[in-house]
Amino acid sequence: MGTLEDAKHKVNLSKYRNFRVTFREKLKETFFPDDPFRHFRGLPPHRKAFAFLKYFAPILEWGPKYKFTEFKFDLLAGITIASMAIPQGISYARLAGLPPIIGLYSSFVPPLIYAVFGSSKNVAIGTVGAASLLLQSIIQQAVLPANDTKLYMNLFFTAAFFTGVFQTAMGIFRLGFLVDFLSRSTITGFMGGTAILIILQQMKGMLGMQHFTDKTDVVSVIHAVFHYRADWQWQSFVVGLIFLTFLLGTRHLKKKIPRLFWVSAISPLVVVILGGLLAFLIKGDEHGIPIVGTLNKGLNPISIGDLVFTSPYLSYAVKAGLIAGFIALAEGIAVGRSLGLLKNEQVDGNKEMIAFGLMNIGGSFTSCYLTTAPFSKSAVNFHAGSKTAMSNVIQAIIIMLVLLFLAPLFKYTPLVALAAIIIVAMIGLIEFEEMYHLFKVDKFDFCVCMAAFFGVSFLSMFKGLLISVGLSLIRALIHVARPTTSKLGKLDGSDMYRDIEQYPEAQSQPGILILKLGSPIYFANATYLRERTSRWVEEEMSSNKNGSDLQYIIFDMSGVTSIDSSGLGMFHEVRMIMSQKGIKMALANPRLEVVGKLVSSNFIEMIGAEWVFLSIKDAVSSCNFALQELRTGPEHV
Repeated sequence: MGTLEDAKHKVNLSKYRNFRVTFREKLKETFFPDDPFRHFRGLPPHRKAFAFLKYFAPILEWGPKYKFTEFKFDLLAGITIASMAIPQGISYARLAGLPPIIGLYSSFVPPLIYAVFGSSKNVAIGTVGAASLLLQSIIQQAVLPANDTKLYMNLFFTAAFFTGVFQTAMGIFRLGFLVDFLSRSTITGFMGGTAILIILQQMKGMLGMQHFTDKTDVVSVIHAVFHYRADWQWQSFVVGLIFLTFLLGTRHLKKKIPRLFWVSAISPLVVVILGGLLAFLIKGDEHGIPIVGTLNKGLNPISIGDLVFTSPYLSYAVKAGLIAGFIALAEGIAVGRSLGLLKNEQVDGNKEMIAFGLMNIGGSFTSCYLTTAPFSKSAVNFHAGSKTAMSNVIQAIIIMLVLLFLAPLFKYTPLVALAAIIIVAMIGLIEFEEMYHLFKVDKFDFCVCMAAFFGVSFLSMFKGLLISVGLSLIRALIHVARPTTSKLGKLDGSDMYRDIEQYPEAQSQPGILILKLGSPIYFANATYLRERTSRWVEEEMSSNKNGSDLQYIIFDMSGVTSIDSSGLGMFHEVRMIMSQKGIKMALANPRLEVVGKLVSSNFIEMIGAEWVFLSIKDAVSSCNFALQELRTGPEHV
């Protein structure tokens, strides 16, 4: 048997980084994990300036290399998503309580701005149902559209402005990690609950009703449907069922034959055209089929002077812009990343935030409300073969032509057609399979999802979201405050040490307790770790399974990424407790930052530098060597 020095490799305890170096690297890893500007170093000033421009405006990168072969694909994709943008723009604008023409405006300017600044080649820009309803629910607290249509509309533009400022600031300061606080379970539940609300609200259009509630919870909506049943128009309902059957049929066809995705993509436009012809021929507004009404042709009017920055309306615009913008941002980035992975392309979330922010600021100046990258439209853009962001330019050009020449023709669009389009679109947002998957895999995530789902459905969109995010944060805090610790044992025939609960065949070492600490040690969990360590020691000493008294405790520190002053205090307290019991402490594989703080707090000096090891194997070898000395005497070792 060798000496104690032979039993281990040495851990470097002499050098550790000071606070300035550590803090700088933490900031760099948080805000610049990919170091995006590393390629600009060493360039001449003029080339460096152009490189910065290309970084923030990717069109300068791909534009000069653009080929006609790519344009053919982008043209098809642009035409396809434009055919979706027309009915969806009108539908979602009405869902938000805005004039239908605002939906078309919002499909013109924002896609052009995104094409310049966006980094994804796959997403398509447009309005979304969830954000439209959320904006409506908040802004209607300040003013009802029936009372002051102009002010109501201007508050939407103001909300879009604050959304843009918020998103741009997040991108510039590289705060993309904040979006991750909206977990997938939260988004699934929120979107599902919102979809249920929107579907129920479309009963107004399906039944041709003139009166309805301004509230957005399920109970109020259902109550309004039956309270105003004198408004029901059977003609509207019959036409709506026909449109629903057609739209659902094309949706089913896309699932059965994926290459026919374009049939489902253009079906909303077909419904709008056929519905408009029907309403025109039979004078639908006189026979129980209400129509959209007048849509004036012309491009987006400038609205920068219409933004509202006065009390008490400002607070509502800010609240609506920040909440809806955050959700829209999460959806847009998730869509861009998901589609990018399918093509093995990287999407920079922070650059996307800047692009979304600039397009919403630009949109707020040109009579547009909040836009992002909807999943349905982006998926169609992807499957249509989009090669670059030029597909968004094609979409914008087509919408421009519609605004200039064709907008008045859409005045005959039946409201029931828009209701059917929205219902079918919302059905796709209710992810029952994902909810069932959450139930099977993680019950707490399922509860978070259901909290958002039922909170949005029965309370309000904001309260449902708040409850769900709150539960997610509580779960995160529980994990921080009660980190997992485990007792390790050695697997026979190997040098591996594993959790004895997971691997019952793993054998404890006589006289030695090996504990794995698997998280950063902060003020929030330091007390718990001290108490849990004491319980481990008491359990080990009371069981005495190994036939010998506990002499050594080894902490596997490989999972401890950082430690604060409370954590250091915890180690000092544990050392004193163990010392009173006659137990020696040893550390295995501590990380550089942790070692630095343990050295500076004199903890390493107190336990002895020779009791800090590179691996558990080395620590166990040294402890066994010391135990052998105690039992037989140094002369027999």
